[in-house]
Amino acid sequence: MPTIKDSVHDHIAVEGVAAKLLDTPPVQRLRRISQLGTVKLVYPSANHTRFEHSLGVYHLADRALDSLGIEGVEAERVRAAALLHDVGHAPFSHNVEGLIHRETGLYHDDVTGLLVDSAVGEVLREEGLDPERVAGLIAGEDRYGQLVSGELDVDRMDYLVRDAHHTGVPYGTIDHERLVRELTFADGDLVLAEGNVQTAESLLLARALMNPTVYTQHTARISKAMLRRATERLLDATEWTAHDVRRWDDYDLLSALRRTDATSEFARRYDERALFKRAVWAEYGDVPARVRGFGFEKADAAERAIAERAEVRPRDVIVDVEREPRMRESTSEVIVNDEVRRLEDESPLVSALREAQRRRWRLGVYCPDDAIDRVGAAAVEELELDAETAPVSEVKENVHATLDEFGAE
Repeated sequence: MPTIKDSVHDHIAVEGVAAKLLDTPPVQRLRRISQLGTVKLVYPSANHTRFEHSLGVYHLADRALDSLGIEGVEAERVRAAALLHDVGHAPFSHNVEGLIHRETGLYHDDVTGLLVDSAVGEVLREEGLDPERVAGLIAGEDRYGQLVSGELDVDRMDYLVRDAHHTGVPYGTIDHERLVRELTFADGDLVLAEGNVQTAESLLLARALMNPTVYTQHTARISKAMLRRATERLLDATEWTAHDVRRWDDYDLLSALRRTDATSEFARRYDERALFKRAVWAEYGDVPARVRGFGFEKADAAERAIAERAEVRPRDVIVDVEREPRMRESTSEVIVNDEVRRLEDESPLVSALREAQRRRWRLGVYCPDDAIDRVGAAAVEELELDAETAPVSEVKENVHATLDEFGAE
C-alpha cells in the first residue's frame, strides 16, 4: 500500500483499486497538467498539478465514505471515480476547455471513452468494476456521484484549500475535515447535517473570494484568453484536431505552439510573459446585455470589427466576455430544524455575495501595449459601451491601479 506525502493533507494512503490505477498512463499524464493553467504567470508558486489534486480528492472521498459508512464495491467505485475524475482534462486544465467542447462536444468530465478504452479500463475490469459506471459517477450521476461532482463535492473541498496553499492567499481556507465529517444523505441528496449553516457558508465564501483574487484575476484572464486564441489558430493552421489536443499535456501544447508559424508569436509572448494589456475593463451595468451574452462567433466577429476600426491586425484584439455571475454553492442543502433547506434560503450572506459577484464582473478587451488607445476607443464604439466606462486616457492611467492587495502582477 503506497503512502504519499502531500503538501495539503500530509500522508495519503492509497490502497485497493486506486493503488492499481495510480501508475496507469492516463493518471500519470496528470502530473503534466497544471491545476491552475496560466495562473502561474500571476502567482509563481502555483505550479501544482491535476495529479496532486486528484490524490487529494481521492483522500477526501475515502474519508467521506468512512464517515458515511459506505463499504464494499460501491465504495471502491467511488474511490476510483475520485482518483480518475480529472483524466479528461485538456492541457492547462480549464483554459482551453471551451474550445475543446465546441469542437468535440466533450467536457473534461465526459470520460466514458477514456475509461473504457485504456489501461484504466483494464484495471477497473480486473477489479470487477464497470468503467461506464465509474464514468457516470465522475459526471455526478447516481446517489454517490454527488460526492465527486455536486454542490458539496470533495473535488471543490480539495481545490479551494490546495489552490490557496499554492498561491499563498488565505481566502480558500476552509474546514474541510468538518465538511467531510458532516456530510449525510437525506432523501437521496447529499446534504450537511444539522447545525452546519456556517460550515456551508464557509465553502460559499471561500469560493466567492478565490474567484476574483485567483481564478479570474485580470492577468490570469488575459493569459487564458491568449492561450485559447492561439490554440484555435493552431487547429486552423495544422492537421491536429481538438481530439488530439485533448489528450496532450501542457508541454505538448506549448511545443506545438512554438513550432507553428501561425502561433509562434503567442508562444514567444507566453515564454517572455509579454502579455496583452487591457484596453477596456468594463463593469456589468455598462455593458449591453447583447454583449454580455456573446458566444464564440459573436466575440470573434467583434474582434475583427474592432481591429478594423483601430487599424490593427485581427489577431491583436481579444474580446473576453466573462460568464454571467453565478453561485452554484448557494444551492447546496443543509438540515435545519430537521428539514432539508437550501443554503440560499437560510444564509443572509448569499444575496450579498451575489451582488458582490455582479459588481466584480468585467468585460475585457485586450491588445498589445502600443495599441491600447486605438483599440479601447474602437471597442467602446463597436460594443456600444457606456463611454464613461473606458475613456481611453483613463484606462492606461487607472486600470492598472486595481491590482489585488497581494501585489499580483
